[in-house]
Amino acid sequence: MKLKALITGITGQDGSYLAEFLLKKGYEVHGIVRRVALENPDHRLWRIKKIIKKIHLHSGSMESYASIFNIFNRIKPNEFYHLAAQSYVDYSFQDEFSTLSSNISSTHYCLSAIKETGLYTKFYFAGSSEMFGKVKKIPQNENTPFHPRSSYGISKVAGFELTRNYRETYNIHASTGILFNHESERRGFEFVTRKISRSAALIKLKKQKYLELGNLKAKRDWGYAPEYVQAMWLMLQEKKPDDFVVGTGETYSINYFAEKAFETLGLDFQKYLKINPLFFRPAEVDLLVADSTKINKKIGWKAKTKIDKLIEKMILNDFNLLKKEV
Repeated sequence: MKLKALITGITGQDGSYLAEFLLKKGYEVHGIVRRVALENPDHRLWRIKKIIKKIHLHSGSMESYASIFNIFNRIKPNEFYHLAAQSYVDYSFQDEFSTLSSNISSTHYCLSAIKETGLYTKFYFAGSSEMFGKVKKIPQNENTPFHPRSSYGISKVAGFELTRNYRETYNIHASTGILFNHESERRGFEFVTRKISRSAALIKLKKQKYLELGNLKAKRDWGYAPEYVQAMWLMLQEKKPDDFVVGTGETYSINYFAEKAFETLGLDFQKYLKINPLFFRPAEVDLLVADSTKINKKIGWKAKTKIDKLIEKMILNDFNLLKKEV
């Protein structure tokens, strides 16, 4: 009998890669999506277009406990991956209320559904390196104190604590992956890495004149998303639930990412750069870099794709896609 997995956020970057990964493992894969996504599949389901006939999609709302509970109880999954969130940090400054409300409540609803049904379901919560925020230690590991600098980071700390509380109080197999930045060809267009790769391609094709960015000095630990979903799955294969930091252990500035992206297409980044003060965050997170020793040693997971290869994958993907439109 096939194992069943339920994924929230299945239409996103991580959700789509996780769904593909689990299908290859022989799982029966289910996903919760908004009703509007089913009405406009070309726009909202493009990341899962190739596997849509192999998975089961359920219309539901992450803001409704009844919706989540009913879907969960109907499917009775062996594994529950909660990836859905308002995950764009810059937007969380514009709309703190919905970010906090939806991100925290949805995590609580998922955990409560497991508790109330009494089913033995392993739960994965998608944490974030933004939880560390104004870092107290470099690099950051599972023992580094949290100091979030955005409502998004705060909502992820709350989700982490909820997950730990349900694990300790109700004996639920619940784990958090504190994932550092992980990008891919499926990254959302609002994220700075995709904005850079797409803009470089458009400039090369003479469809755009310049690129507007904010803080070029901010440093991040960037990995390749398909590798990170494997880490999620490995966590739930452990006998005992636990929390793990997941990253490459290397950090690079946004300036480095942009320079390499433009260089890949034979362009000088500085010639096309415009600094826009509006793109600076009210409270910046200056440097994030993972210490993934625990997951390396305990589970055997390690990032493989280096930053330059990641940039190359993203820039060539965008260039080839946009070239077809010219």
